[in-house]
Amino acid sequence: MYSFCVNIQFWYAVSSYIFCDHAYPADELMPLTCRGRVRGLEPSRGDVDDALGKFSLTLIDTLDTLVLLNKTEEFEEAVRRVLKDVRLDNDVVVSVFETNIRVLGGLLGGHSMAVMLKGGGQHMLWYEDELLHMARDLGLRLLPAFNTSSGLPYPRINLRHGVVGPETRTGTETDTCTACAGTIILEFAALSRFTGDPVFEAHARRALDFLWEKRQRNSNLVGTTINIHSGEWVRRDSGVGAGIDSYYEYLLKAYVLLGDDQFLQRFNIHYASIMKYISQPPLLLDVHIHKPRLPARTWMDSLLAFFPGLQVLKGDIRPAIETHEMLYQVTRKHNFLPEAFTTDFQVHWAQHPLRPEFAESTYFLYKATRDPYYLDVGRTVLENLNRFARVPCGFRCYEGTCNGLLFLAEMFKYLFLLFAEDEDLPFDVEDYVFTTEAHLLPLSLSTALRSSSPPQTTPQICLPITQYCLPQPIRSAVDKSCPRPAVSAVAAEDGMRFMQEMMELSSQQQKEQLPPRAVQIISHPFLGRVVLTAGPAQFGMDLSKSSLGVRGFVAVVEPYSGCSELTNAEFVAGRIALLQRGQCMFAEKARHIQKAGAIGGIVIDDNEGSSSDTAPLFQMAGDGRSTDDVTLPLLFLFHKEGSILLQALKEHREVEVLLSEKARDRGKPRDQARRKVSERLKTILFINYKKYTIT
Repeated sequence: MYSFCVNIQFWYAVSSYIFCDHAYPADELMPLTCRGRVRGLEPSRGDVDDALGKFSLTLIDTLDTLVLLNKTEEFEEAVRRVLKDVRLDNDVVVSVFETNIRVLGGLLGGHSMAVMLKGGGQHMLWYEDELLHMARDLGLRLLPAFNTSSGLPYPRINLRHGVVGPETRTGTETDTCTACAGTIILEFAALSRFTGDPVFEAHARRALDFLWEKRQRNSNLVGTTINIHSGEWVRRDSGVGAGIDSYYEYLLKAYVLLGDDQFLQRFNIHYASIMKYISQPPLLLDVHIHKPRLPARTWMDSLLAFFPGLQVLKGDIRPAIETHEMLYQVTRKHNFLPEAFTTDFQVHWAQHPLRPEFAESTYFLYKATRDPYYLDVGRTVLENLNRFARVPCGFRCYEGTCNGLLFLAEMFKYLFLLFAEDEDLPFDVEDYVFTTEAHLLPLSLSTALRSSSPPQTTPQICLPITQYCLPQPIRSAVDKSCPRPAVSAVAAEDGMRFMQEMMELSSQQQKEQLPPRAVQIISHPFLGRVVLTAGPAQFGMDLSKSSLGVRGFVAVVEPYSGCSELTNAEFVAGRIALLQRGQCMFAEKARHIQKAGAIGGIVIDDNEGSSSDTAPLFQMAGDGRSTDDVTLPLLFLFHKEGSILLQALKEHREVEVLLSEKARDRGKPRDQARRKVSERLKTILFINYKKYTIT
């Protein structure tokens, strides 16, 4: 891994020097023209330019990265440049969100590194908290944005004039995104605890409290955009991507950094709802907050790529592995994650801005599992950057132009950490929390309690796989009370199986997609009227070549996963086996039920709430080796459709089904009166799904 670390360090150094030579003191470097981007002198890019405040954004945003990459002398010189040249009282309107996470976070991260180096007795001996003084100055300039009845900040502020008055050229906005208002607490709380001034943390907490109170109480989800005055949701779609993403991230990380149980409790409530409504493994699809079973869209945006990394911090490893692998298959198909992509991995928005979130999650999953597979993923990311995005003055967006800012602040940082050995790092990163912009805030801040708050107990957080972001008292508690090795082994095994499955599925995607199949309940009292949409397998008997299909009574296998030899093989023999998804490959399940004498199989999704109404057709892949030995048909039912079949089996001792290419007519067309009777039967059986037919 040494060569990859050297490669990353080299390109970081080159990019830094190019920025200083061609762009400084501008906010950004334009990599195609090798010039700095100065707001007002270049054509406007709309809201994107709200991040630019004529405060040498890139330089401040990359201070702590220099230290992480052992560029100590360069860091010292960069700090001197910031102190000498950067002004924060510019008459310019900036994004409160971007200025907080990039500039305030960059100053605080730089201050943390300077203090750490000075404590080592060799570097930064002259430093007297100058970066912290600048951070406090900036924090005070951002505070007027919070002067609303709700406590939610205005989305923009004039650094010199605030938000009130004609000279501000802002203050008329009424809406902000949830992430914009909810991604303040780490930086503002750190500023309060570094300086001893509680006003910053108090404002950030008030904003978070308001968002929590405005959550939809039935679904426990939040919308994407909210009115900062009335608190009404303007956009009621909810997901984990753009507009909401870092709100969830900061709830969990605020607990880790500050030790307040309330943040963890809120996060856990949100997380349960995310996994119930938004997660459709391996997909994460937006829903409506008031009708969370109703999908809001059929595509995903690249910002949600941070979520597997957050799940690692939560300790929920298996879904993190699943979603990350899905994202990797999209990356392999398009070289980079598109800004938005569909559930079948097609480009929805044809731009690839080279966001760092996927590299972030790759790093955290490797740290959690130590699976070398994630090193291969990282190599792919690095190679694609050099092959498709590198230009003489930095990196450009694939099918577009972007600046090098995110690369220097986040992408290089996470890639370096992925490949670095412990001896490559100048300090222990587990003593710090990464902000959403990957700035480093010391966990020692957890002991600098707010003066206005009552004493709090030391927080305990059990992460089954990783100890990332745990201060020493918490690490000790984890070591003593958390079951680790067994959970880790199970999660790693599940993850490897799932990754194999996803890779096989991806390899099949270039082939012709198979049409849906049908599971038709033909025994009394259903008589063929209930037809469930089923996904096919890419192995086993091809039902499209069978004129009769496969007919038989169903039997639930034991164990239900079908991942080992069946204990009720005699009962399953001659029947169609019902088994649950998960714990092993589909081909392995098929072999076990075939060995028991089953004539077919139906795999039921273990993801509660999944439905063929809202999810794309699922095709079961093989296990990467020959499946010619599997001769029986295997079909897949989502959870809702599977529940219909299981309920029928619960109410009737024997249930006979027909597995076929499509539903078979069970008699001549009925008249209108018979159709009304069928509708009554449908109501009685509580079957209210769209993807079956009543004939």
